[in-house]
Amino acid sequence: MAASKSGIAVGLNKGHITTVRELKQKPSYRKGALSKRTAFVRNIVREVAGFAPYERRVMELIKNSKDKRAKKLTKRRLGTFVRAKKKIDELSAVIAESRRHH
Repeated sequence: MAASKSGIAVGLNKGHITTVRELKQKPSYRKGALSKRTAFVRNIVREVAGFAPYERRVMELIKNSKDKRAKKLTKRRLGTFVRAKKKIDELSAVIAESRRHH
């Protein structure tokens, strides 16, 4: 941040001189962070239910090095490009994991 306040009403460092307080972290800052339980439940669901049909198709496209087509397909299914990229990374990791085991 900028230099400390000068106590003068004008200029670059204008403003009343105050002491910066150390604030307690809000619970809302945790929003979106993955808990152990959620990760565990998602893992179990993935084991039981497997992949959605579009996910299987995307994995096939990635295997055949048609990355752009795979991104387009996931973007259409999920709505945003950021979500699509995240899903592509996830599925690529699954493919890599399966290759390591075989």
